[in-house]
Amino acid sequence: MDFSAHSRCPAETVPFLNGRAFLDAFEAGSFSIVFMDIYMKGMDGISAALKLRSLDSSCLLIFLTSSREFMPDAFSCHAFEYITKPFSRQRIFGVLTDALKVLPRTPKYLELTEGRKTVRILPDKICSIVTDAHYLDITLTDGEKIRCRMTMSEFLEKTDFDTRFLSVNKGIAVNADYIVTFENNCCILEGGARFPVRVRDRARIEQAAQDYVFEKIRRQHMHYQ
Repeated sequence: MDFSAHSRCPAETVPFLNGRAFLDAFEAGSFSIVFMDIYMKGMDGISAALKLRSLDSSCLLIFLTSSREFMPDAFSCHAFEYITKPFSRQRIFGVLTDALKVLPRTPKYLELTEGRKTVRILPDKICSIVTDAHYLDITLTDGEKIRCRMTMSEFLEKTDFDTRFLSVNKGIAVNADYIVTFENNCCILEGGARFPVRVRDRARIEQAAQDYVFEKIRRQHMHYQ
């Protein structure tokens, strides 16, 4: 099945014989879409999916199996879709077309230069970006910090101007996915980090954060409409 030709979207498919072989090769961000059978030798598909989710929360998981019995378990793994066999070509293409609507348009990884080494970071692992002279201090979800010689505009251009990164003040951008609240002219992130917000733009910034969250939820549920 050549989905690339059907959708004019470049795609590469990688088959695995079982769940264990898949997990041995899997790394966070390595796949945009995963088709998972449930009845496999050794590790079953639900167990493999739970392990996958502990490593990667963003890839789209599509179960493709012969029984509806495991549908509740499948959706507890945040499955995008559940396809039962036998299936038609049109059914697969329909699900893939829906998947393309919700996949991020930004690069899977951002390549950043820290000192003399290049690091690859998933955009959703970035909490905040703060300008310091000619450098950016980038804080990740695990608390790690990366220091790059780069301007804020250069960083945003690398993300293809991803709307999740909101400029809340001069030289400060935050990931809207991690905003908890706005309080006393500050933006508060998960973990307690606080960043001052431009007072004159506070209403616009708060609205932009709300619009981003609404649009994200809408995209995630689009295939059910």
